[in-house]
Amino acid sequence: MAPTIMTVDDSASVRQMVSFTLRKEGYEVIEACDGKDALTKIKPDVKMVITDLNMPNMDGIELIRNIRSKAGFKFIPIIMLTTESQASKKQDGKAAGATGWIVKPFKPEQLLTVVKKVLR
Repeated sequence: MAPTIMTVDDSASVRQMVSFTLRKEGYEVIEACDGKDALTKIKPDVKMVITDLNMPNMDGIELIRNIRSKAGFKFIPIIMLTTESQASKKQDGKAAGATGWIVKPFKPEQLLTVVKKVLR
């Protein structure tokens, strides 16, 4: 069975693009519209989370902290997919427990390269 990846973004078009890219490669995808939504949908079989930084209700940093606080998800790869590229934001993400960082706009091949590398 293909690994399940959760994509979290308040932009429906970004979620659709990420989901389409991943599904085309055979991955299962769970979509969430913000951090709170993601916490209600995340399941033990999720192998990776790809999240935006700036979202309503709960941002990506808070989401990462919440995910990392759960025993079953301490070591799950979490990739930030965001328009933010400042070193300070990246440091905040890393401090919260982000595994990697991709700046939007992104190329589908770039996303797949990171996903495959991290899921090895």
